Amino acid sequence: MTALADPPHTAPDVADASDLQRFGYRPQLQRSIGTYGSFAAGFSFVSILTTVFQLFSFGFGFGGPAFFWTWPLVFGGQLLVALCFAELAAKLPISGCIYQWSTRLGGALWGWTAGWLMLVAQVVTVAAAAIAMQVVLPSIWDGFQLVADPTANAVLLGSALLIATTLINAVGVRTMSVINSVGVTCELAGVVLLCVALFGHAERGPGVVLHPGPGAGHGTTYLWSFAISGLMAAYVLVGFDSAGELSEETKSPRRTAPRTILRALVVSGIGGALMLLATLMAAPSVTDGALGDPARGLPYVLTSRLGGTLGRVFLVDVAIAVTVCTLAIQTATTRMMFSMARDRVLPFSTALSRVNPRTRTPILPAVVVGVLAVGLLVLNVGNAAVFLALSSVCIMLLYLAYLMVTAPLLLARLRGRWSRTHGLFCLGRWGLPVNAVAVVWGIGMAVNLAWPRAKVFGADWYLRFFPELVLAGAVGVGAVAYATRRSEVRGGAAGRQGAPFGALAVEVTE
Repeated sequence: MTALADPPHTAPDVADASDLQRFGYRPQLQRSIGTYGSFAAGFSFVSILTTVFQLFSFGFGFGGPAFFWTWPLVFGGQLLVALCFAELAAKLPISGCIYQWSTRLGGALWGWTAGWLMLVAQVVTVAAAAIAMQVVLPSIWDGFQLVADPTANAVLLGSALLIATTLINAVGVRTMSVINSVGVTCELAGVVLLCVALFGHAERGPGVVLHPGPGAGHGTTYLWSFAISGLMAAYVLVGFDSAGELSEETKSPRRTAPRTILRALVVSGIGGALMLLATLMAAPSVTDGALGDPARGLPYVLTSRLGGTLGRVFLVDVAIAVTVCTLAIQTATTRMMFSMARDRVLPFSTALSRVNPRTRTPILPAVVVGVLAVGLLVLNVGNAAVFLALSSVCIMLLYLAYLMVTAPLLLARLRGRWSRTHGLFCLGRWGLPVNAVAVVWGIGMAVNLAWPRAKVFGADWYLRFFPELVLAGAVGVGAVAYATRRSEVRGGAAGRQGAPFGALAVEVTE
């Protein structure tokens, strides 16, 4: 048997390794991510420069300028969820955090379901992030339009990106973290400079956000359109938990991960709000329909207000953001797959849980995620509406997985099974009300995301009910996968060193 490279030598590393062994796991991954790298993992998953560019026209098209207010509303709700996650990250610093947390709070089957939904959603999100290259690169240089069909060209560009991110994940987490951190630094600088540039070219005052705008309401009450426009912010403000996904590769994760989870969301929330406000104030017009046109939207504001050259410079920064966003999501998905496979609750668990002794990285999960994402990109050719609907629905699955953590956590608090761990992040007496509102918020957002709307998903019945169909399909396929590993789940996680789910669940009361 080949020994794993670079065993822990420093006192903190030894302490982190010993801490992980308390949960029944042998340290295998390389613990080399610092505070900034942990923050970058969460921030690049959210990637406001990528997602706001992609989705601005969606929100504006339904809600007009006043859709801006959906952003602080969604941010506030997600902050409550992030506070709950920060507490859990301090108590349970384990890779595949959504699966691990829900398992210890709700039991093996509950946790497996949350992990499976999260895994499916993350794979789709990887593809959805990669396909954004089609929105950016041809606008920088028409040579990136390799073929005439935009959907086919999106597959080529996205596949090339996924090959690159898969190779980076295979090389090792240190390389991934360095590239991700550099990319996030560029993205943060780009957000700041973009806001300064757009505010400097403002055509109107901040009062623009108080007006719904012409056409908002789409033949029904504005409140209904406002709720639809809020899906834009809901699509963006997810993935901040990625700092927890990399806990086993983060130094002092009990103290680092809670702070970086919150920091990733707060910085994304503030930066995104400023981007939205700056765009609305600087747009040549908020009434000519350009801002709600998916083919124009925010890139149109950049090029029209800042000129072609400077606009392209910012688009290059957006391309960097898309790259690190795809990399971060694939890394988080890989760790989720590895964590579940290590517990022997996925098909082909032995192969998927294997860690390369040289790079100390689970390579096969990265390859599987990359191949699945490319397969989803191919679906986009000639079926752009289906791919768009699938990308939208995956966010619903993410919210359901989050809810499957916050709901059992609330029950644990009500039953007195949750106590403060001294010296670590803790909400104290605020824990119960914050957790309760987070659960109500999660239910409301899941319903809003799943509501069958022809204007969001498409006029065909199968597109209109796509959220329900995808959820049923994901659960059905998951039931088959779960059945193949049922004996391991019933007997406890075979990948652990003698610690079944039930025994480890007592960690929440320490």
